[in-house]
Amino acid sequence: MSKVVLLGINSKFVHSTLAVWQLKAAVQQFAQKAHDVVVLECNINQPDEEIVAQVSACRPDVVGISTYIWNAGKLPGILRKLRKALPQAVFVMGGPEAAHNVDYWLENGANHVLKGAGEQTFPAFLDGREDGGDGCFVDPYTTEYLAALRGKIAYIETSRGCPFSCAFCLSGDSKVEFLPLDDAKAQIAKLAATDVRVIKFVDRTFNCDAKRAYEMIEFIMGLNTNNRFHFEVAADLFDQHTLNLLATAPAGLFQIEAGLQSFFKPTLEASMRKTNLDKAVANIKQLMQMGNIHIHLDLIAGLPHETLVDFAHSFNQTYAIGAHKVQLGFLKMLHGSALRRNEKSIIFNPEPPYEIISNPWLSRQDLQVLKRTENALQQTYNKGHFLQTLNYVQAATSLTPFEIFRTLGEFVQKDGMALNDYAEKLFGLFGSLKGVNLDGLRGYMIYDWLAMVKGSNMPLFMKLGDKKQMDRIRKNAEERLGRKLRRTEVAILPCGEGVFVDSASPDPVTGLYPIFRVG
Repeated sequence: MSKVVLLGINSKFVHSTLAVWQLKAAVQQFAQKAHDVVVLECNINQPDEEIVAQVSACRPDVVGISTYIWNAGKLPGILRKLRKALPQAVFVMGGPEAAHNVDYWLENGANHVLKGAGEQTFPAFLDGREDGGDGCFVDPYTTEYLAALRGKIAYIETSRGCPFSCAFCLSGDSKVEFLPLDDAKAQIAKLAATDVRVIKFVDRTFNCDAKRAYEMIEFIMGLNTNNRFHFEVAADLFDQHTLNLLATAPAGLFQIEAGLQSFFKPTLEASMRKTNLDKAVANIKQLMQMGNIHIHLDLIAGLPHETLVDFAHSFNQTYAIGAHKVQLGFLKMLHGSALRRNEKSIIFNPEPPYEIISNPWLSRQDLQVLKRTENALQQTYNKGHFLQTLNYVQAATSLTPFEIFRTLGEFVQKDGMALNDYAEKLFGLFGSLKGVNLDGLRGYMIYDWLAMVKGSNMPLFMKLGDKKQMDRIRKNAEERLGRKLRRTEVAILPCGEGVFVDSASPDPVTGLYPIFRVG
């Protein structure tokens, strides 16, 4: 009997690796010989020596490692140390990073690289068989795996492949295979009975089959669960039947991520991106109007033909939709993607995650502008921070959203800065802009602070009024809520009006706390 370690290295502690558990289940189900399989999950923030020690302690004959862009940069060093610690072990690589870059991994410590569905190839490899078997879409959700999740983000795969052929993606233009619907429902139900906070579907386009997507959404809505379910969708593929169903979902049950990537037609064409943008925007706006679903929209900076000015237009159009998050990502030139294969004018980092450095349309300086803009966006809007303030500044100054975040990003980068200090910087910058009234700005920032922070002291510039006035407002608020309030839950606006927060009742979709006014 061979001793096998399946090693998954996540980008964060809160993440989990679905692949290694799928492989363990596949070995148990499809291998013709007995194998003792152990799953180890680590993360990229752990020292190499710690990971090597965990693997070595198992004394494996075979080490299988799942590779992705988030762990590919760390793995060569780990492989070198593992080979010294376990000179007799066989090292097998799989996953998208390995399958599309075989020679690299063979040169950096792997004995074998497996391609295709691991549920088929890995059990056959362990058995020493030539055939790949018939295994696919195993159920990985054993008691052991569910216990290992321990409140982390869980992942589920109910389809593989994608009907589209986006040039920056690995999944494009491949046959879509579906897990039988009854099996998918059974796996969903298992995860829904756990305490994981988010269950993310790794299906590349969850709603590519509208009827199937409707049935799964309807099934999830019938479960008694406190989990949130996250789907990646093509927003233009939603039919009205499905939108009507989503409108009846409990608030906070679903989180939808839709990739728009760009609004610039030449860029979409060069990226082989086929999207009906008008329909996508209309559908997303309808989802937003429902008020019960958390919506993420994705943009990619660095795609062909899109200049800084063009990207700013794409950003402003996306921001205007009003989604809860606008994720500004940067092009990664992935092994196996059509863009890496065909577009030789893009300069990118040769090390994972192969992020763009420049192209004929965006200089290095342009990319740095976008990096700073993304930092400002991430530290404010995407965290639900200072939302009313941002709306006020946009209305008062007539600046575009991109101009606001670009200005903020160039003025201050919040990397490790305390939120109080960041708020001070924000007030100083926005207060200097033409058209902004300082008392108005201060009032919106007070309002935002109460809505987004639970029980934290305000910066000094937000603290207005005297103790007597604060006591009166707090007493009034306590009578209305029927419970005691902390002093940090009450504030006075520049106009003299009082406000208080109900920190016991966060919005299930946004996570923000409701604010009430006291005369």
